[in-house]
Amino acid sequence: LGAGPGGLSGKMPTAAKKHRKERGGMHCGNGRIGKHRKHPSGRGNAGGQHMHRIAFDKYHPGYFGKVGMRYFHYKKNPHHMPTVNVDKLWSMVGLEQRKEYAKKSDGTVPLLDVTAHGFFKVLGKGKLPKQPIAIKAKFFSKQAEEKIKNAGGACILTA
Repeated sequence: LGAGPGGLSGKMPTAAKKHRKERGGMHCGNGRIGKHRKHPSGRGNAGGQHMHRIAFDKYHPGYFGKVGMRYFHYKKNPHHMPTVNVDKLWSMVGLEQRKEYAKKSDGTVPLLDVTAHGFFKVLGKGKLPKQPIAIKAKFFSKQAEEKIKNAGGACILTA
């Protein structure tokens, strides 16, 4: 029977059930006129466009009908585009490495391959510190590219 009400496993003792008290009274709490019949208004979501229309329209507007355009044989892989914002780039490099490169005066910058971290595209949300960094990614938004180059860094496109 599985978990009962409130997620409790185990059975409620039969003696404690309401139905024991109802025995002897003919209708067991279901009334004399309406009677307890099996599925008087249909099973499940039956009648959503007919006898239960008002309830469906009131509590579930837009449940019926179509919207948009059909896309036959939609392949998810070509549309797979995990993104990362520029404000998260330095957290992938790490604080120790950032301090290390800040000390260097020979012009070397850290190279961060975001595809190795599972991202394809770099987006331009947030601020980038004025420390140059080279980013390898499949795609860059205009703002991301602008922010990286303003910080003195470089955007490297990969296939």
